[in-house]
Amino acid sequence: MDDKIMASPAEAVRDIGDGASIAIAGFGVSHRFPSSLIVALHEQGSTGLTVYCNGLGQPGTPTAHLLADGQQIARLVTCFSARPGIVSEAERQIRAGLMELELVPQGTLVERMRAGGAGIPAFYTPAGAGTAIGEGKEVRIFDGRPHILEQAIKTDFAFVRAACADTAGNLKFRGGSRNFNVSFAKAAAVTIAEVDEIVEVGGIPPEEVGLPGVFVSRVVKSTVQLDVKNLPMRPSRAATSAREYAGKPALTREEMARRTAALLPDGAIVNLGAGMPTLVTNFIGDRPVTLHSENGMLRYGERVVGEEFDPDVHDAGGYFVGLRPGASFFDSVTSFEIARSGRLDAVVLGAYQVGADGDLANWTLPTMTGGGIGGAMDLAVGAKQVIALLEHTDSQGRPKLVETCEFDVTARGCVDTVVTDLALLTRTGEGFRLDEIARGFTVEEVLKLTGMPVAVADGVGVLQDSW
Repeated sequence: MDDKIMASPAEAVRDIGDGASIAIAGFGVSHRFPSSLIVALHEQGSTGLTVYCNGLGQPGTPTAHLLADGQQIARLVTCFSARPGIVSEAERQIRAGLMELELVPQGTLVERMRAGGAGIPAFYTPAGAGTAIGEGKEVRIFDGRPHILEQAIKTDFAFVRAACADTAGNLKFRGGSRNFNVSFAKAAAVTIAEVDEIVEVGGIPPEEVGLPGVFVSRVVKSTVQLDVKNLPMRPSRAATSAREYAGKPALTREEMARRTAALLPDGAIVNLGAGMPTLVTNFIGDRPVTLHSENGMLRYGERVVGEEFDPDVHDAGGYFVGLRPGASFFDSVTSFEIARSGRLDAVVLGAYQVGADGDLANWTLPTMTGGGIGGAMDLAVGAKQVIALLEHTDSQGRPKLVETCEFDVTARGCVDTVVTDLALLTRTGEGFRLDEIARGFTVEEVLKLTGMPVAVADGVGVLQDSW
């Protein structure tokens, strides 16, 4: 059919009945959700839905959270079911047993969708091996490493978002907004695309088509826009403030990011995880370090301050950023091909705990229902070096560097370097070694706040002297 244009979002979703499965694109809490289609489905009231998504988005806005608000979701398959400091309606329903939850690493989710669209029933991946995500799944060893079997996903419908479509369903994307759209569209029996502009066939140059119309069943003009500029910020401590230990200030978050940036070698390809690691981009300057973001960007730059930002150019944490010469955009399948294939020289990840054996725990806390895996599992198993960036203790003064992780592990034995607001530690064949401490503190004071056995370098340096 040459003309796939629907008159309204309500018409486009009319045949989505109770019990249908839907893949819903959209990144982070706000970026390029197919809001018009979500609102239309919410108003239609279909229930018992299985929803596949990276996350439901920002509560109280026209994101997939609307479907949870309407108690329309029976099963949720996602990378983010909960975020620190926020208890959403979806989380309440999961706790009450009203919504079934399956947590999936981000790279695994898009690869399962890609496989479903490609007619491949299953595949093995190292992401999640040895963790709660891998429990009960078949394990095989490849190249000396455990891999778990993951099954492909096919869905009844997919909601995707693009900048432009022609009447034949060819889609054009802007900036870093391809992310999940491509793999989700290919996995669905019926893909419905919400777009900002519709043109006649031939109106999109062939080389600018990001998804061929053969994968798109229906197209509708967007009628609901998410107000990205006025979304409430998630609560967090200012990057310029410092935690105090025994009445003495440690490094600020910006200073921790500055020290981390200095660890990255020239010529490196580096991924910065969500949260505190995103600050590192502001301290790379004009050095030849290529930044990779799992939503589908290479060669991005510093955060953009103020109102003059491009809504389609943002990092994995959702912060708007600039671009460097030679930048490129791609979908999430390609992004995780870069991550898992060993092309990343380093990845910087936040952490709740790091174990003495290099285990990383950064996706859930006992107070959360589920958690937020994101791309961390794929990044941690694929990078040549993993740098954990975290404060030395939690808000109750308990060590985050522990002998054995108490929280669910993201990846086993992956952490090579730790940067905290008090110390720099390097993992050797015999465990972690304390190499640097914050000015004004003694080695003994830092070790007292450390919950794992640590060797001490012959000449311990000062963190602030190393950037």
